[in-house]
Amino acid sequence: MSTSKQRVSDLHAQSEDQLNDEILKLKKEQFNLRFQRATGQLENTARVRVVRRDIARAKTIAAQKRAEKLS
Repeated sequence: MSTSKQRVSDLHAQSEDQLNDEILKLKKEQFNLRFQRATGQLENTARVRVVRRDIARAKTIAAQKRAEKLS
């Protein structure tokens, strides 16, 4: 749990462009993990869940930053 709190503080420190780059990187990793699972090569199945949640965290923080900028 402490790693996710550290991860959130790191994401909050990033700019909106950096967050978008991070989301893109995570989506590429998610695609590769999905491909590995389909071909039976995925060893760490828990990573799929972690990456999916990291994408959600980054998207949420990016949306908050956009909302702050508009108001």
